[in-house]
Amino acid sequence: MRLSVLVVDDEPLAREGLKLLLGRHPQVESVSEARNGREAIALIREKRLDLVLLDVQMPRTDGFAVVHAIGAELMPPVIFVTAHDQYAIRAFEIAAIDYLLKPVSEERFELAFKRAVNRLQTAPHEDATKQVLAMLGAIANPPRQLERFAVRSGENTIFVPVHEVDWIEAFQNYVRLHVGPSTHLLHVPMNVIEGVLDSNRFLRIHRSHIVNIRRIARLWPIAHGQYAVELKSGQRLQSGRTYSERIRRTLTNPF
Repeated sequence: MRLSVLVVDDEPLAREGLKLLLGRHPQVESVSEARNGREAIALIREKRLDLVLLDVQMPRTDGFAVVHAIGAELMPPVIFVTAHDQYAIRAFEIAAIDYLLKPVSEERFELAFKRAVNRLQTAPHEDATKQVLAMLGAIANPPRQLERFAVRSGENTIFVPVHEVDWIEAFQNYVRLHVGPSTHLLHVPMNVIEGVLDSNRFLRIHRSHIVNIRRIARLWPIAHGQYAVELKSGQRLQSGRTYSERIRRTLTNPF
C-alpha cells in the first residue's frame, strides 16, 4: 500500500517532526504539508490523499473547521494532533482513527500509524465517510462544559461555580478545589475533572495541578523547560516537564 499523507500544523517544528516520523515508513509515498486550516482545505480538495495528520488548534481555521469545510464525502481519514487532552478525548470519542498528543513521541506515533494503515487496508470508503459524519455530528453538538461543582458538606450539598475556582489539586483519588481561602474535597479522579472543564478557562500544568487561566498573575521559566506559575492569590505552583509545550501555546502571545 502506497500512501499520500498531508501534515497540517501551524508550527514548523511540529510539521518537521511528523514528516521525519512518516519518512521512516516505506508505505508513505508522498508527504504534503499545510501551515494552516485554509491551506489544508485547498490541498485536500486538490490532491488525492489517503491520510491527514491534522492539528486541532490553529489560528482562525482550526482542525474541526477543516473537517466541517471539506465534508463527509471528500474528507480523508484523520489522525488528530493536539496539545490538549480534552481535544484528544473528543477526537477519540468521535471515531477519528486516532489522536496524537503533543509533544508526539515516536512510540505513540508508530502505534497510531499502524492503526491507520490497518484501517485503510481493511475498512471500505463508506466506513471513512461514516467516521467523518460522526465528526460533523460531534462538531454540531459539542459536549456541555461543567458550570458548577456539587460538594458535600456534612448533610448538605453546596454548589461551587466553576469560574470561582482558583486551582485544582490532585489528592490521592480525590481532587481539592481551591476557592479563595476555602477548599473543597471531591471524590473524583483528576483526569475526569479535566475532561469536563472548559480548556479555554482551565489549564493543566502538572500531573497534580489544574489552574484557572484567569487567576494567573505571573509566569516565568525555570530549569528543565518547566515554569513557575503565580496566581493572583499569591499561590505559587510549578509546572511539570511534559506540560511545557501546552503552557507555552496557551499562555504566550500567538505571534
